[in-house]
Amino acid sequence: MIQAEILKPMAVLAMWTMIMWVWMYATRIPAINKLPKPTGANADQGWTGSMLEGLLPREVQWKAHNYNHLHEAPMVFYAVALALAMIGAGDGLNAKIAWAYVGLRIVHSIYQSTINRVPLRFILFALSSLCLFALCLHLLLALYH
Repeated sequence: MIQAEILKPMAVLAMWTMIMWVWMYATRIPAINKLPKPTGANADQGWTGSMLEGLLPREVQWKAHNYNHLHEAPMVFYAVALALAMIGAGDGLNAKIAWAYVGLRIVHSIYQSTINRVPLRFILFALSSLCLFALCLHLLLALYH
């Protein structure tokens, strides 16, 4: 078994993604149930995400948007974290950077899902992206050094 501290923040972010999944559906399903049933060509299929965009309150949609965001850049994080763990470079500074990344992503999720003011949300995203950039750079240096 691979022993690397970087797997801990990776597992926490994976669990956080599932927490956001629960939060999303806990708010979204009741909101969808308040909508009139679809009619016409879409009556048999029900609601799609794009159909709901203008129908559900934006505060409900924010959780869905964030859940989707947790399947974008964090996928790079998972790959890089696993690669760093596999080559024995997942401890020390890289583990600390990974924890910073995960912490920033969790704060970003909470902020986007509740307050969602873009300037601060962008700062949180940019800071997390700098952490991810550093991990990618460290992986390249470790592989090609």
